[in-house]
Amino acid sequence: MYLTVFRNRKRPDMDLAAYQADNARMEELARSQPGFFSIKGFVAEDGEVVAISEWESEEAARAWGSHPDHARVQARGRSDYYDGYTLYSCADVRVRSYERPQS
Repeated sequence: MYLTVFRNRKRPDMDLAAYQADNARMEELARSQPGFFSIKGFVAEDGEVVAISEWESEEAARAWGSHPDHARVQARGRSDYYDGYTLYSCADVRVRSYERPQS
């Protein structure tokens, strides 16, 4: 498993409709990529957004990162949508989980 964690802050003057359209299109495209497992997003009280995506391998995540359509939207994100962002790439993920037994 390979994780990416994308933390970002949006520009207050961005075109929200354009961002939402690009975001929906990129999520749909990501879901169709080989090695994709899942993506979830969270918004903090201070407005920061965190998206966590799970991939089968680093190669699958890198292929998505360099997909031509994704690359174009990444550039638009830097010019039009984000005040700033940080991308964490996490290999050798240790996973621990717990699920309450059904009674």
